[in-house]
Amino acid sequence: MKATQLLYDLGQSIWLDNITRDLLDTGTLETYIKELSVTGLTSNPTIFDHAINNSTAYDNAIHEDLKRGKSGEALFFDLALEDLTRAADLFRPIQDRTAGVDGWVSLEVSPLLAYDTTSTLAAAKELHARAGRSNLLIKIPGTKEGLPAIEEAIFAGIPINVTLLFSREQYVAAAEAFLRGIERRIEAGLEPTVGSVASVFVSRWDAAVASKVPEALRNQLGIAIAKRTYKAYRTLLSSPRWQRVYNLGARPQRLLWASTGTKDPQASDILYIKALAAPFTVNTMPEGTLKALAEHTDLGPILPADGGDCEQVLAQFAKAGIDVDALAAQLQDEGAKSFVKSWNDLMTVITSKAADLKTKSATLKAAS
Repeated sequence: MKATQLLYDLGQSIWLDNITRDLLDTGTLETYIKELSVTGLTSNPTIFDHAINNSTAYDNAIHEDLKRGKSGEALFFDLALEDLTRAADLFRPIQDRTAGVDGWVSLEVSPLLAYDTTSTLAAAKELHARAGRSNLLIKIPGTKEGLPAIEEAIFAGIPINVTLLFSREQYVAAAEAFLRGIERRIEAGLEPTVGSVASVFVSRWDAAVASKVPEALRNQLGIAIAKRTYKAYRTLLSSPRWQRVYNLGARPQRLLWASTGTKDPQASDILYIKALAAPFTVNTMPEGTLKALAEHTDLGPILPADGGDCEQVLAQFAKAGIDVDALAAQLQDEGAKSFVKSWNDLMTVITSKAADLKTKSATLKAAS
C-alpha cells in the first residue's frame, strides 16, 4: 500500500502545497485526489508567482481582465480565485463527506498587510465573500498584528488558515485567538462551527541552523519544535475550556505542518513526513514530496502525544548556542518579508505579462 494511503488511514490529511491552472486543466489535481489521497491544498504568493511566470495558461484570462480595466493586485485575485474556486469544487465532496473537517483550499491575503490588523480583516472578508465557497480558508499570518484580525475573522464566520507560525508559543497565541472568536460567537448566539487550521513551518528551522550546529544535530531542530508544538496542541484539545466549546457544537482548529519539503539533499525525501505522522493533523506538502511519499510503503511510528524526546533535543541545541525563542521571532519576520518579496515579484510578473499581451494585441490589430 502507498504511504499516502497509510497516512490517510492514520488520520492525517494530505494537502498539496501547490496550485496551477495546468494542474486543473490537465486533470492532475483530480488524479492526486483519487490516487494519492490528497484532500485539500494550500497556496501562497510564491506558488502563484511561479505558476503565472512559467506558464501561458493564464494569458487569456489576463487579456480579458485587461480589457475590463483590471491590473496589478485586482487582476491577480481574479486569477487566484478562479483557480481556487475550481479546486474548491473538486474538494467539495470531501468536505461534505467529512462534515466540514477536510476538503479545504487556502488563499492568502496580501502579505503587504501582515502588520495591519484592520486592512487584513477587511481583505479577508472581501476575498471570502468573492469566492463564495464554504471550503475556502483565508490565510492570515499569526503575527502580533494578525492575531486580532484572526479573532475578528473567526467571530465573523470566516474560515481561517493561520500561517507563518514557527514555535509552540506562536501556535498557542494563534489557537487562543481562534478560541476567543468561537467563544464570542457562542455568546452572541451564533453557530460555532467555523473551520480553521494553524500552520506551523518546520523545515526552515533546520535551514536556519545548518551551518551553526554540530553534524549530530543536523535536521533535528524543526522536528523537535514540531513535537513540542504537537504536545501543546494535544493539551489544548483536551482542556476544559476547549471541551466546553466542543460540547456547544464548535469544531477544533487543526494543527497543520507546513514547509515539509526536505531542503537537505543528503536527507530523506520524506524526512518531515515520516517524523510528523499524527492523527487529526494536516501535512501540506510540495508536489515533489507528495510523489516521493507515494513511492514508499511504510511510515514508522506516529508522533508521540507527549512530545517524545523534544525537550532533550532542544536542550542540545541550547548548548550549541541556539536561542529558539529569538530564532522563532526571526523566522516569522523573515517569512513575512519573504512573502512580501514574492508578492512584489508576482506583481512584476503580472505587469510584464500584461504589457506583452497588450503589445501582441496591438500588433495583431495593426496587421489586420
